Amino acid sequence: MKYLDKIDSPADLKKLSVSELPQLCEEIRDYIISETSHNPGHLGSSLGAVELAVAIHYVFDTPNDKLVWDVGHQAYAHKIITGRREQFHNNRKYHGISGFPTMSESEYDAFGTGHASTSISAILGMAQAAQLTGDQNRSHIAVIGDASIGGGMAFEAINEAGIRNVNMLVILNDNKMAIDDNRSAMSSYLLHITSSPGYNNFKTKAWNFFTSKRKISNKIARWISEVGNGIKGFLLSGSNLFQSLGFRYFGPANGHDVKVLVKTLRDLKSIPGPKLLHVITVKGKGLKLAEEHQTTYHAPGQFDPETGLLIKSNAVNQAPKYQDVFGETILEFARMDEKVVGITPAMATGCSLTIMDKVFPERVFDVGIAEQHAVTFSAGLAVGGLVPFCNIYSTFLQRSYDQIVHDVALQKLPVIFCIDRGGVVGEDGVTHQGIFDLAFLRSIPNMIISSPLNEHELRNLMLTAYRNSQRGGLPFAIRYPRGRGVLKDWHNEPEELQIGKGRVLKKGSDVAVLTLGPLGNNVASALEMLKQQNIEPTHVDMRFLKPIDEDLLADIAARHKVLITVEDGVAQGGLFSAVSEFLSNRKLDNRLEHVAIEDHFVPHGDIPSLYKELGFDADSLVEKIAKAKSEIQ
Repeated sequence: MKYLDKIDSPADLKKLSVSELPQLCEEIRDYIISETSHNPGHLGSSLGAVELAVAIHYVFDTPNDKLVWDVGHQAYAHKIITGRREQFHNNRKYHGISGFPTMSESEYDAFGTGHASTSISAILGMAQAAQLTGDQNRSHIAVIGDASIGGGMAFEAINEAGIRNVNMLVILNDNKMAIDDNRSAMSSYLLHITSSPGYNNFKTKAWNFFTSKRKISNKIARWISEVGNGIKGFLLSGSNLFQSLGFRYFGPANGHDVKVLVKTLRDLKSIPGPKLLHVITVKGKGLKLAEEHQTTYHAPGQFDPETGLLIKSNAVNQAPKYQDVFGETILEFARMDEKVVGITPAMATGCSLTIMDKVFPERVFDVGIAEQHAVTFSAGLAVGGLVPFCNIYSTFLQRSYDQIVHDVALQKLPVIFCIDRGGVVGEDGVTHQGIFDLAFLRSIPNMIISSPLNEHELRNLMLTAYRNSQRGGLPFAIRYPRGRGVLKDWHNEPEELQIGKGRVLKKGSDVAVLTLGPLGNNVASALEMLKQQNIEPTHVDMRFLKPIDEDLLADIAARHKVLITVEDGVAQGGLFSAVSEFLSNRKLDNRLEHVAIEDHFVPHGDIPSLYKELGFDADSLVEKIAKAKSEIQ
């Protein structure tokens, strides 16, 4: 490539002329398409932010100037520019670079991201720190999408920043999309700004007039700004939201015109106080199919880099995804009961609530990036007599902890939490591994916590939770993993289970392996392998973490010297802790071992590699169980 091969840092970028930047942007875009076509990642958002990344690093002095990318889905060009071009082929791979900005990875990643709506708070903190320490020789920039800016935390940060006299720039990257269509009042408001004919006509004429002059005085520039802001508010039918909250608003600007972006950012660099630049971009820019099918190409998997056509895996005769089993099952319940409703915070496609949405759109609520609101909204629906299935990815459920405690569990409201992406999720890495949910939910009173072994059990638990909600029972959590299950014939007739009761899957002797959730399938494979060594442990599927089946535990403890718990969550607070507490309370002296995640975060990588590292694969389980058997005196 003419330019990209020479760019190893923003310093190299600055050697180019402004007129050369459009060609560089095309090369970066082509490089992202080429690499992600065979090494999948977050394609659409990053294609839409190429010019933004180039312009920011061209104008500002990173890493001295602090730059935070909200979520990080759009940061691939940023990574490529900041010295990671040669490593980009290992993006999201085991022991490769992270798919998200990570402080430990690069000094150019001023703040680690992965969850939405955090960037404005972080950059405000940095700007405030710079002011307090007298370090005024740096700029502070946050790039946030139109979906993320609708999150509650972003609003809180804007509300605070507007009254602080700190120098910071928020760049609102508006592409009208989250993962799915961005359906919110904020989205409608931004659309009103971008489509206002009066304002856009005024802006064009004013731009043409003033840019035709070579120089204008600072006094005139200030007057133009004041008059422009006044006219802007008038033409937009009322005050501009951001200006009302203390920000100086600029835009909307074309986010794909890198020359205009460079000039605009240079102008804004010298303007004091909190500022917001509103830019319009196209998610998937540069790949026709990605522009036309923006949800699909958010993270599309492998595709043909020339045509954009997806390379589909051979899914014939494969087990379904747990997400699709959830989607089909909730639709069945919705057909038989008009009180069934589905709620998700901007994850409708990912969790397959779109299946129900196509049939009953009035009973599916995509509330945007607002997990706290999703939980309390679900609580309100339950008070109103409905049966709410609140589907939230495990890693994002963390953000709504207080609402689960205070608004749901404390009031014993029968909200059904379908916790998607529970356990190790793979390439999305440390910010997305769903490993804490079992532990943090178990400490909450009035909670029922369960995890299915397979697709049949998922349907059984959903029916059990539905009936429990109908009876006005306790809050009910069902936790399941990302990806495909294990049963090709998954469409069973669901049956209601007895809450808090597990089951013995295989009877053995000496050693009992207690599992919760789909890792039980790996244990079942390990037990088949152990037959060759004449080792036949008992296998127990606990089904419920809370209430835990104490009768079953007492029976198992009486007949086995060693108990081994297996769970794809943290050891502290989960199944291992629950069984340990049971044995201690009963004053039983069984030896208790565990396979779980110890006190550390889990990095990114493919599932097989991570499972082997964590001891979750069948071979590691065989070794663990055989060793326990050999040590029995």
